[in-house]
Amino acid sequence: MSEVLFDFKDIKRRMSGAVTMLHDEFSGLRTGRAHTSLLEHITVDAYGSQMPMSQVGTVSVPDSRMLSVQVWDNSLVGAVEKAIRNSSLGLNPIIEGQLLRIPLPDLTEDRRKELSRVAAQYSEQARISARNVRRDGMDQLKRLEKESLISQDEHKAWAADLQKVTDETISEIDQSLATKEAEIMQV
Repeated sequence: MSEVLFDFKDIKRRMSGAVTMLHDEFSGLRTGRAHTSLLEHITVDAYGSQMPMSQVGTVSVPDSRMLSVQVWDNSLVGAVEKAIRNSSLGLNPIIEGQLLRIPLPDLTEDRRKELSRVAAQYSEQARISARNVRRDGMDQLKRLEKESLISQDEHKAWAADLQKVTDETISEIDQSLATKEAEIMQV
């Protein structure tokens, strides 16, 4: 087959990128336990620009129901607190000097269902990304066949391989969603 003309490795890389983004999105969803990635997606208004939490302080997990943020610059403590309060996580930090303690309240049943819906939206976005990559690959194959750079048989073979990779990616996304929903709904 004409591997030089059709970059199948790039297609696989882009599909795995959709799964990687999904896992990054899932890491920001709150479950019953504290973990540092919960605050990764929060940006703080610092020094006139938006900065990730990791660039203004150290996030740690002192116990399973508590997060702490050691802010490096005393003048940013208020901005960090405001960013955490304004996030969609429903957290209320307690300020102790340059240290913010963030207790994680128990999730209510309604909040668990809401988080499950958000997880489903994230996974649907990942499925759409995978399908877009598949569509781009199919368009590329059609163009190569139309330009007589690959045969019809090669087009069909590549299309079958592309569909197989797409199906595997969608299956991996669905499995990730099921795992995350079980994690969210666990009391």
